[in-house]
Amino acid sequence: MPARAASVDSLLTRPTVLRGAVTHRLTHYSGVVQAETTPKANACPVAAFFDVDNTIIRGASSFHLAVGLYRRGFFRNWDLLRFGVHQARYRIFGENKNQIDDLRQQALEIMRGHSVAEVTAIAEDIYDEVLCLRIYPGTQQLLDRHVAAGHSVWLVTATPIEIAEILARRLGATGGLGTIAEHADGYYTGRLVGDMLHGEAKAAAVRSLAAERGIDLAASYAYGDSLNDIPILSTVGRPCAINPEARLRRYAAEVGWPVREFRGRRRTARRGINAASLAGAAWAAGLVIRAVRRSLRAR
Repeated sequence: MPARAASVDSLLTRPTVLRGAVTHRLTHYSGVVQAETTPKANACPVAAFFDVDNTIIRGASSFHLAVGLYRRGFFRNWDLLRFGVHQARYRIFGENKNQIDDLRQQALEIMRGHSVAEVTAIAEDIYDEVLCLRIYPGTQQLLDRHVAAGHSVWLVTATPIEIAEILARRLGATGGLGTIAEHADGYYTGRLVGDMLHGEAKAAAVRSLAAERGIDLAASYAYGDSLNDIPILSTVGRPCAINPEARLRRYAAEVGWPVREFRGRRRTARRGINAASLAGAAWAAGLVIRAVRRSLRAR
């Protein structure tokens, strides 16, 4: 085992180091883009792989991107309502692949014809306006400890690569693995390249990256919150459930995986999550109702 590969507990007590400037390089896998934000030269074969939604970011990052796009006129009130309902379900009940696939198709249709440059610029704004405020400090600290230990750090998410790359760069990670929407001549086509990076696809992407980079998966770490993260957690020698939904918490207890809770006291956190989720759905519904009322008054 590499000398610098430390336990999760010891990583949490190591000092944080400042991070320098980063560079960018994109490598295409099947349906996945690797967005690299730090130089490739990293002698340490240990890596840490982080899920994003509810592991690093509170809630679904794609929902916040959708809100930002809505405010800039990308789609209708009814579209936002659907996204809001999905956000509420996700926060209360966890991931559901059928719901995610349905939401993905809706989002791809909405994005068709829009430019990549425009969406990327909006995603940068969304990070500054919303996402930076929703990062769990405990997960940020853990990520920093991995950086301090000399490990490569990768975000692995079904979230569009535009978000994955920005999060990786802003958080000081090595890079991101994310879903890529097809584009031609700088404009989205409404189709995916390959499939969404979700469930087993995450584990496959991590194995491909490890083979390319010489990463020792047995000595590496992975973090996730959902039962759908079991494939990636099972791929490494040091899995850890962060802010786990009930099903993953039970599974982690059965197999002996450590659990990290960064939402504060569980009971308080659950009440807050449910309230915030329902409030988000109500807010989206309110937008639709107000728009309908304005339309009726204008007649």
